[in-house]
Amino acid sequence: MCNQVIHQVASALYLSGCLRFGSFKIKSGATSPYYIDLSRVLSAPQQMCNLVDVAVARIKQIDSLEKIDKVASIELKGALIVPSIACELNMPCVIVRKEEKAYGVTGRIAGAEVVKGDNVLFFDDVISEGLSKVEGIKPLQNQGATVTHILVVVNREQGGKEKLEKLGYTVHYLAKISDIVSSLYENNYVSKDQADAVLEYIKQFNTE
Repeated sequence: MCNQVIHQVASALYLSGCLRFGSFKIKSGATSPYYIDLSRVLSAPQQMCNLVDVAVARIKQIDSLEKIDKVASIELKGALIVPSIACELNMPCVIVRKEEKAYGVTGRIAGAEVVKGDNVLFFDDVISEGLSKVEGIKPLQNQGATVTHILVVVNREQGGKEKLEKLGYTVHYLAKISDIVSSLYENNYVSKDQADAVLEYIKQFNTE
C-alpha cells in the first residue's frame, strides 16, 4: 500500500477526531491505548470525503476483478459513510439493522433490496477479532446474496482478518493501525510515546 494512501487515511482519522489516544475500554473488555470512533468524521466533511475517495478507489479495484452489485454495512459506524461511497460508485447500498424491525417494513435489511445472486461487498469501520462481521453478513446471505469481500477502514491487527479468511472471506482494509500511527508520527501529529504504545499493544496479537 502506497505511503500517500496511508497518509490520507491516517490524517483523515486524526484530524477529524475519529482516532484518539489514551486508555479506552473496548468491546472485549480489554484496555486499548487508542480508540476509533468513525462517527466523528461527520464533523469534518473534507476528511470524510478523503476516506470515501480511498474506499471508492479500493472498491473499484475489487469490482474490476469481480463484479460487485451492491455495497452493504451494518448500523451504525460503517453505515454512516457507506451511502456516500455508494453514490460515488453509482451502486445501490444496503444497511443491515442490528435488530429485527417489528413494524412497517419488517426485517433487518434497509435500503436497496437484496435478491438471490447479488454479489455484495460488506463495508465496516474496523476489524478487531472479526467474528462480529459474520453476524452482519448473515442477513444478506439469508436473502440469497453472495458475500465474499469485506472492506474495513482500519485493520486493528488483532487476528480478525486471518480468522475471516479461514472462513472463506477476502478481507481488504484501507490501512493497518501500525501504518497509521507510524505515518502520524512521521508527520508530527503524535509523539513517539503515543506511537510506541500502539505498536507495543498490537504485538500481543502477533502469533507468527
